Amino acid sequence: MTSMGNTRRMMSVGLIGAALALTLAAPARAGETPTAATDRNTAGWEPTPTGTDARFRGLAPVDRRTAWAAGSRGTVLRTTDGGRSWRDVSPPGAGELEFRDVEAFDARRAVVLAIGEGEASRVLRTEDGGTTWTESFRNTDPRAFYDCMTFFDSRHGLAMSDPVDGRYRILSTRDGGRSWHVLPNAGMPAALPGEAGFAASGQCLVSAGPRDVWLATGGASAARVLHSADRGLTWTATDTPIPAGDPARGVFGLAFRDRTHGIAVGGDYRKDQPSPQAAAVTGNGGRAWRASATPPPAYRSGVAWLPHSGNAALAVGPTGTDLTTDGGRTWRTIDTGSYDTVDCTPDGSCWAAGEKGRIARLNRH
Repeated sequence: MTSMGNTRRMMSVGLIGAALALTLAAPARAGETPTAATDRNTAGWEPTPTGTDARFRGLAPVDRRTAWAAGSRGTVLRTTDGGRSWRDVSPPGAGELEFRDVEAFDARRAVVLAIGEGEASRVLRTEDGGTTWTESFRNTDPRAFYDCMTFFDSRHGLAMSDPVDGRYRILSTRDGGRSWHVLPNAGMPAALPGEAGFAASGQCLVSAGPRDVWLATGGASAARVLHSADRGLTWTATDTPIPAGDPARGVFGLAFRDRTHGIAVGGDYRKDQPSPQAAAVTGNGGRAWRASATPPPAYRSGVAWLPHSGNAALAVGPTGTDLTTDGGRTWRTIDTGSYDTVDCTPDGSCWAAGEKGRIARLNRH
């Protein structure tokens, strides 16, 4: 009988091998993804049939079979068969909304965030697999613009808005997204002039463990990461080496494998602008960040740790996917397809989503 420890090690080896095998696939032309289907020993992003051209920046895989995606034109999709088919479970009348984040607890329960000024920012929740939806929050402050959302567990979660009255606004739930309230801002540092979050991948607000949460910023003189160890009541801010100084530059995505080890990705999202130093790492919970020695070659909007791998992670953006096997210090491009966000599940599946209805799984051969 295989022990749980051995099972996890076998899973880790297989998943890392799948990501590394992407480099063996035939080179893809710009905008294409290599399938590697001609070689049993290779693997790659395997597109799944979504039946839509919506852009998916919100992604919430639950396990190898179940995943949710949220995107433009109020579109929400769900699969329960590993991506072989997707069901359109979009909320009725949501066609004017821009969903940029989704957090899912299982095949039936999920929460989606719509972004925008004033009442365009909303939170909706389903408890029956998307058959019905309930709006649990609608922003009534025209100064607020909500970007991202995260959950610590199935009950406690936060959403963040760009600065209001000079400070980021934090929304909190204690009942799984059924109700929300704005937290006091006394423990929030002042925002820098022009600073904001980027609703690019659902990863500008991320959590690890029961209380730690990080917020990514850009658009100001410095690209910062803010950290809270008490579920959003008090925060500290730290500069990162990711380029800033322009509304199009900053930290776009974060991933923490535990409360100390994290990766930040970003750059300049404009196609005609370079993005040097597009990644940074921390080993102390975000108190200090150091630039990746060999960063991704271009802007990246999403990042995810490979489960049980220790030091392996994937970063994605419009020009490709990069792999690190040393905790984010060095990166290697392994795919040239366009994706906006990426996420992996505890049972060893990795998913990516982006423009033109693209949702893919990391396929292991």
